[in-house]
Amino acid sequence: MPAKPLYRRVLLKASGEALMGDQHFGIDVSVADRIASDIAEAREMGVEVGLVIGGGNIFRGLAVASKGGDRVTGDHMGMLATVINSLAMRTSLVKLGVDTVVLSAIAMPELCESFSQRQATAYMNAGKVVIFAGGTGNPFFTTDSAAALRAAEIGADALFKGTQVDGIYSADPKKDPNAVRYDRITHREVLTQGLQVMDTAAIALARENNIPIIVYSIHEKGGFGAILRGEGHCTIVADA
Repeated sequence: MPAKPLYRRVLLKASGEALMGDQHFGIDVSVADRIASDIAEAREMGVEVGLVIGGGNIFRGLAVASKGGDRVTGDHMGMLATVINSLAMRTSLVKLGVDTVVLSAIAMPELCESFSQRQATAYMNAGKVVIFAGGTGNPFFTTDSAAALRAAEIGADALFKGTQVDGIYSADPKKDPNAVRYDRITHREVLTQGLQVMDTAAIALARENNIPIIVYSIHEKGGFGAILRGEGHCTIVADA
C-alpha cells in the first residue's frame, strides 16, 4: 500500500440516478450518506475533492426535447435538478463534519454561491469539498462535460466517474455476457470505439488537458478510497 494517495486533487462525477438507490425517483438519503462517507474518507487521506452530480433522478432536459418541447428550457430545468442534488449532498457531507460549499454556474445567491474558478481553487486549497452545481450554465452541454471542464479549471490530477459497473466494457455487461472489461484504455480508443463512458466533449477535454479518467462502481462502499490507495477495481483512461 502506498504511503500517500495516488492523487492530490480529484474531481468526482456522480450521476443523479446514483442517488435514487432502489427508488424510481428522487433522492435516497442513505445512498447520499454513503457516497458522502466515501468522500469523507478521501478527505481524511489528504485528497482534495471536487464533486459534480447529474440531475437525472429528478429531471432530464432531453426528455423535454424528445417530446417536442424546447431543448434550451429543458436543459435549464435539468440544471436546477443538479442544484437540488448538490444541496442534498452538501447536507450529507456536513453531517459527517466535512466542510463543504456549493458553487453554482447559475446565480442563485439565496441558495449557494456563484461559481468562479478563482473562488473554487481557494476553497479547495483551504481543504473544503467543493460541489459544482448547474452544469456548465449553458444548454446543450451535459454534466459529463461540466465535470471535465471543472476538473481542468481546478487542476485536478484525475477525473473519477462513478458508474453502475466496475469499469469500462466493450459492451453493456448486463446485456452481453461476452463483454470485455478493460483495465486501461486511451482517450483516443474510447472515442474511436464509441464506448459509452462520458460524452465526446468530456473525453476530448480530458484528453487535451492530460487528465486521466477513472471509471469505477459508485455502489461499492469504500471503492473510491481503495482506488485512491492504488487498490480496488476500475478502468483507467489515459494516453500515457
